[in-house]
Amino acid sequence: MSIIINLDVMMAKRKMGLTELAGKVDITLANLSILKNNKAKAVRLSTLDAICKALDCQPGDILEYVEDDEETKEQE
Repeated sequence: MSIIINLDVMMAKRKMGLTELAGKVDITLANLSILKNNKAKAVRLSTLDAICKALDCQPGDILEYVEDDEETKEQE
């Protein structure tokens, strides 16, 4: 996968926990955890919109494109 979800970074910058963000976004803790841990295969634009509103950020603050060879190096 070449798209990295940096939700945990933005949550830390905003000092917001999973439970608080889940309440603001109206998403289950399980689904938010999947996003936070970079395990999601897709994200709805409506969900991304709600997350950006709750964290007062841009989609580019959360989503990052990484070349496949760079991703392999990061995971090692």
